[in-house]
Amino acid sequence: MRIGIEAQRIFRENKHGMDYVVLQEIKELQKIESNHEYFVFVAPGKDRCLTDSEHVHIIETGGSFYPLWEQYSLPQTARKYQLDLLHCTSNTAPIYCNLPMVLTLHDIIFLEPRDKANKSLYQNMGWFYRRLVVPRILEKCKRIVTVSNFEKNNIVRKLGIPEDKIAMIYNGYTEWFKPTNDEAKVFQKYIDAPGYFFFLGNTDPKKNTERTLIAYSKYLEQSTAKRRLLLADLDRQYLENIIARNNIQNIKENIVIPGYIKNSDLPYIYNNAFAFLYTSLRESFGIPLLEAMACGTPVITSNTSSMPEIGGTDAILISPDNPDEIAEKMLLLETDSAFYNQQKQVGLDRARLFSWEKTAQQLLKLYEEIGSELAQ
Repeated sequence: MRIGIEAQRIFRENKHGMDYVVLQEIKELQKIESNHEYFVFVAPGKDRCLTDSEHVHIIETGGSFYPLWEQYSLPQTARKYQLDLLHCTSNTAPIYCNLPMVLTLHDIIFLEPRDKANKSLYQNMGWFYRRLVVPRILEKCKRIVTVSNFEKNNIVRKLGIPEDKIAMIYNGYTEWFKPTNDEAKVFQKYIDAPGYFFFLGNTDPKKNTERTLIAYSKYLEQSTAKRRLLLADLDRQYLENIIARNNIQNIKENIVIPGYIKNSDLPYIYNNAFAFLYTSLRESFGIPLLEAMACGTPVITSNTSSMPEIGGTDAILISPDNPDEIAEKMLLLETDSAFYNQQKQVGLDRARLFSWEKTAQQLLKLYEEIGSELAQ
């Protein structure tokens, strides 16, 4: 088969979740012996993190404005390569494209009520774009791939798609996420001493940043250690507004905001953290949860959406809308060393169930299944 894979943003320097997913899938597909040819369509960028191999060809096309690239450049370029199948990996796909398609629909948050407090132009544009595009492409797709049983059931229920048209394929985590010694003290690029809480919050309301910061304030009031909180890439004015609104000035001196953290540095951030807070209101999978567990870092996560499915029943599961409960678990980890060490092992054991190798093998099986159907 000649299989096209949309990977528009993988050459950009500041990558995010979906970029890493497709990047790792392609790298694993490169390792699998097969007679298929893959054509990976990307926009030009500085981080050339993927190169051609015998059966994987990198095709640069178009510019960086995603809707124009996806709706015009991608189908125009894909037609030149006489593809048997086009896999669009980032929730949307070209509306006018006569190729058989697979769509990875990571989530359908765009169909859920939108938080009016979200002032991010980028996030709001994405929300509108998905609402416009997704209903128009679902019927054209041979399969819908999603990343957890929670999201699969959500898609079946809310979009009315037959269950046999949906393939659930778990994400994995990169091999460098493991317990490791940080002899070069890479973590000090971001914070000067180990033993901190780490939180990947941002301005997206689903990340639950406000309640998590309230919980951190409650933790500080009761803790003797008063561990600092490392916040990745959070807007300072957004933080100041939360502090003023909730009268939690006690957190200001204990928070460190270093900006964007490179993915290759994250293993050292997890390994030097005391614990990782993954207290989202909703996640379709939650790769950071898996990464932290693979590093042996205790995780406090939510009892909602996919997080219990990925974290497992032995994880520390809290109600994300209850700051008191979050603070209680932070203090428990700090005061009960046996519980702390148990949670390190819980994460390590759980992470072994997931890998990008498994993800790629399941994708290949899906491509071949569709190929057989098309040949009939």
